[in-house]
Amino acid sequence: MITIAVTNQKGGVGKTTCCVNLSAELGRLGHRVLVVDTDPQGNCSSGLGHDRESSPKSLYDILIDGSDIQDVVVETPWEGVSLVPANINLAGAEVELSSAISRESRLKGALSTVEDLYDIAIVDCPPSLGLLTVNALVAAKRLLIPIQCEYYALEGVGQLARTVDLVRQYLNPNLNMDGVVLTMFDSRTRLANDVVTEVREGFGDAAFETLIPRNVTLSEAPSYGKPISYYQENCKGALAYRDLAREVEGRWLKEDL
Repeated sequence: MITIAVTNQKGGVGKTTCCVNLSAELGRLGHRVLVVDTDPQGNCSSGLGHDRESSPKSLYDILIDGSDIQDVVVETPWEGVSLVPANINLAGAEVELSSAISRESRLKGALSTVEDLYDIAIVDCPPSLGLLTVNALVAAKRLLIPIQCEYYALEGVGQLARTVDLVRQYLNPNLNMDGVVLTMFDSRTRLANDVVTEVREGFGDAAFETLIPRNVTLSEAPSYGKPISYYQENCKGALAYRDLAREVEGRWLKEDL
């Protein structure tokens, strides 16, 4: 199982949108995908159509109480996609983890018990560099960083890079910071094109070719609890995530699986 952490400490860059739609497209390509929602807001869970009030357990129970991850996983309506949901209980998890044994590696331990059941685990991280994000970084092999095509696009990436270096040095030497996806791209603006150029010059081959457009339909789909390809299959946003899934498959999955 290949674990991909989707993270950027800057909020509003499209992390959750990326997790929901990339996982759905990878599922449609025939992969068995486990989505792990580590954000207390639970937007990834609701974006996949999960009612956060309907599950008696969430990621909180795995990290804090040591619940078996298979007792927490719920199936989604989307082909090939399963979910470890989040709820508001996670808001207190970082405080409770602060004095816990193996506090940074609890998610990794939980995922290791289901690595034969899934091809890919995609972890949606909160917009911070606290213990929930660190758990994701310790568990992951690949790091996918969404960067929006707007002013201050690279804000926070430097701090994330320093955190990744520390995690790689002390906790997870296998972590690769080798995936950047540009989101909210509007080809009509000079700024967006300048950001694309700057990011590709700075990150080189780590930047995916696919550009995720600024698309109203992408914003509408979560209110229906659907990934974009199940909401409006042929809109620009759906086509872009289809292309991104093929890139991820070709660059990472065929290499690692």
